[in-house]
Amino acid sequence: MKPPPFDYHGPVTLGEALDVLAEAGPGGKVLAGGQSLIPLLNMRLAAPAHIVDVNRVPGLDGIEAGPAGVRVGALARHAAVERSPQAAAVLPLLRQALRLVAHPVIRNRGTVVGSLVHADPAAEMPAVLALLGGSVRLASRDGEREVPAAEFFTGLMESAVRPGELAVSAFFPALPPRSGTAFHEVARRHGDYAVAGVAAAVTLGEDLRVAAARVACVSVGPVPVVVDVTPACGPGPAAEADWEAVAGAVRDRVDPEGDIHATADYRRHLTGVLAARALRDAAFAARGEES
Repeated sequence: MKPPPFDYHGPVTLGEALDVLAEAGPGGKVLAGGQSLIPLLNMRLAAPAHIVDVNRVPGLDGIEAGPAGVRVGALARHAAVERSPQAAAVLPLLRQALRLVAHPVIRNRGTVVGSLVHADPAAEMPAVLALLGGSVRLASRDGEREVPAAEFFTGLMESAVRPGELAVSAFFPALPPRSGTAFHEVARRHGDYAVAGVAAAVTLGEDLRVAAARVACVSVGPVPVVVDVTPACGPGPAAEADWEAVAGAVRDRVDPEGDIHATADYRRHLTGVLAARALRDAAFAARGEES
């Protein structure tokens, strides 16, 4: 398989990249990791007139971790973020999710921001950004804007990135103290896209009762489905929570479609099972324990 013809651009500065994208308009596509774009080109599912390779642009591969959260640059590879001790210390969920992304060879080249822009609802990183209420910074020749996750994912493999814009970074906010996270998924083979998956975050109060509990579900809708299950957790201590019952609230909120891999009913049931497991593990982590 060969891609359709296109004009290749290799800018060496951010300004040059933005100029090329502005001139290319809707016919321009950005090449960063290429792990999603190249297969789309080869299968003729995408036919951009211009490919803008940003790999020579300096300053886009940063990983900045601080008390407020983790900012990941457009060229930061999955593997680099996964292996960053600073990022894992601030947000363990990043490492938990990235270990489930495809295979090591893909993670060595693919980028976190590229996965967000690709906006596949079966991918892990869009769910993480949505769960944490993060944002994506978009740059164009006219300036920059920060788009929150709730507005960034607009449909099946569609995002808020406009023609002429480049996603230069993503910000993943830190969780409050006494918070724990977990990510569980089921795939037909390790490294495949998940049949269903759930990322969970649980925050406990000083009395060790659940102060906040949220999940983000993958492969059950055109965008990541975020469900706040705090009201379903009840007034008791987190150690006594009936997470299977809480997961019922998640199951009721998802409306998946069936396909060759799973029926809608099976995918809904599996999402509930994974939600209970992820919430339980997140609660254990919030208490400083191992599940």
